[in-house]
Amino acid sequence: MKKLRFLLSLTNDDNDYQIEQTSAAKEAARKLGVDLEIVYAGNEGVVQSQQLLAGVQSTNAPRPDAIIFEPAGSTAHPQVARAAAAAGIGVVLLNRDDRYIGELRRQFNVPAFAITSNHEEIGRIQGQQLNALLPAGGVVLYIQGPAESAAAKQRYTGTLETKSEGLQLRVLKAQWTEASAYKAVSSWLKLSTSRQAQIEAVCAQDDSMAIGARKAVEECNEKQWQKMPFLGCDGLPKTGQEWVRNKLLTATISIPPNSDIAIEMMCRSIATGTLPLERTFTAAKSFPALEALTQSARARAASK
Repeated sequence: MKKLRFLLSLTNDDNDYQIEQTSAAKEAARKLGVDLEIVYAGNEGVVQSQQLLAGVQSTNAPRPDAIIFEPAGSTAHPQVARAAAAAGIGVVLLNRDDRYIGELRRQFNVPAFAITSNHEEIGRIQGQQLNALLPAGGVVLYIQGPAESAAAKQRYTGTLETKSEGLQLRVLKAQWTEASAYKAVSSWLKLSTSRQAQIEAVCAQDDSMAIGARKAVEECNEKQWQKMPFLGCDGLPKTGQEWVRNKLLTATISIPPNSDIAIEMMCRSIATGTLPLERTFTAAKSFPALEALTQSARARAASK
């Protein structure tokens, strides 16, 4: 059997989850003997589309047996996916779902499937974390991912579903990176109205943005903000979970990488000639558990 070649496109290379996606993919490719090319879109959907099309339509190098990508923009690149499937190339959509996956499976004889977290459920967990930490309610500075990101929209929707009525969200947008969140929060803090806001917590849609927000808040020297809860998301063992243990973050949500699962499922599908499930969901959970956050909030209130 020939050596398989996969093309993996990730949103960026400056985010702890994307870095973990890279590591997990490389390890899976090494174990399975797959020739893996990884490219990064710099959070630009157009760039990602061009990267994927270059691989699918390549005439200078062997075409990949599959493209695996986490969409960087508002679109899940249906035209690119269709072009790949028409050329006999498998398609895996990471951390996004789209109805074209079913259409590709019906029309073309190639493996096409999605592996994603339930982003609305992730948002619901984050809303529950805020409820546990702020039972009396209050104003939360909420750092959301890019406006064009479906995951960012779904996480926000989930948070709105479960947060208490007493919690008010002040929303800022950033680009899934520490630097972008730092810049957004720093700019917000320069507004005269911001210093008057009674912010009770900072909640970001990923850990790197939470850390960037924390750095900006620490630089402003507002004492009442120094002991605020900071919440993130992704919860990787060496970053988010470690930041919680070191008290840089109060809580995160553990979301496992899925690039390695994609490679394993694609290899199995090609080897056996069978289609995997159309979509596979990875499980997310609060870190620490919600009960521990409730106890933490009680202890914090008692110390005031």
